[in-house]
Amino acid sequence: MQSKLFGPLIIDLISTELSSEEAELLAHPLVGGVIYFTRNYSSPTQIQALSKSIRAVKDKPLLIMVDQEGGRVQRFKDQFTRLPPAAFYGQAYDRQAALGLDLAEKGGWLMATELLQQGVDLSLAPVFDLNKGLSSVIGDRAFHQDPLIAVKLARAFIRGMQTAGMAATGKHFPGHGSVAPDSHLELPVDPRPFETIEKEDLQPFIQFINDKIPALMTAHILFPAVDKMPVSFSSYWLRDILRQRLHFEGVVISDDLNMHGANMAGNYLERAGLACEAGCDLLLVCNNRPAVLQVLDGLPSRFALGRDKYDLLRGRFSLDPATLRENPLWQERRDFLLEHTGLTS
Repeated sequence: MQSKLFGPLIIDLISTELSSEEAELLAHPLVGGVIYFTRNYSSPTQIQALSKSIRAVKDKPLLIMVDQEGGRVQRFKDQFTRLPPAAFYGQAYDRQAALGLDLAEKGGWLMATELLQQGVDLSLAPVFDLNKGLSSVIGDRAFHQDPLIAVKLARAFIRGMQTAGMAATGKHFPGHGSVAPDSHLELPVDPRPFETIEKEDLQPFIQFINDKIPALMTAHILFPAVDKMPVSFSSYWLRDILRQRLHFEGVVISDDLNMHGANMAGNYLERAGLACEAGCDLLLVCNNRPAVLQVLDGLPSRFALGRDKYDLLRGRFSLDPATLRENPLWQERRDFLLEHTGLTS
């Protein structure tokens, strides 16, 4: 059996530089990576230096990730291409299908290329949730309300990411678009039976599992007709349905365990243990340093990520950051996207 070498915990940093305390945390064997927020970014040069200092902490590689979907979820903006929300591609598709798909692919390529140049392995994107007009926290982060169109657009966006050298992370399994509450603030409850979920919200996930998508992020949503535990802590959802029934072979990433939607699973150590036992490979614990310390002090070392799964997520860094803006392909795709969105860089 392959040795499991990489810690399951993904943590955040306080500022734009790595402190000595944070370097010590990153060296802990249970830590597998870092997720950036807006507060960690001031310029491309700065974030390159921060990424380099993170990777120098220990011999074992650390994954570096960020939420850079576009629209209202774009952590890095200054000197990055301003990306539209996913719904923009859906609206373009409704007017002219070929144009919508072309824009989505270029958007995915630009997002991934610009992050990779700063030493970031992956953006936790795209959203596979459906925009049914119910969930304000999803809203225009979703490509479309029609599962078939959402799949076409997400596939184009992912194709752009993959061409650039970045793995895709679909979220939020099995779908966040059919509940109004925001799981950052409370635990949403979706009373529908599994058969209804499978025919609607689950369809994009099924399609991309068949496409061998490398990673999925779980939703902190309770489906009482399916299981008594929220998805991130449910072995029925993650092992029986996701792994056995749908044959997903990639990496399962929990949504942030600091969100209120995770409260019913207990304290932070209990949440982390339940999520790992249920089938999560990586755990996000963000914006709560005491919670990180609690998990590191008590989570069993048997929870770890194998090299094979780690390699699915590692970025392929190829272009020279210093020459990105001189790259004619980047210039052409950026100009094309900005022309159609009306956004400025």
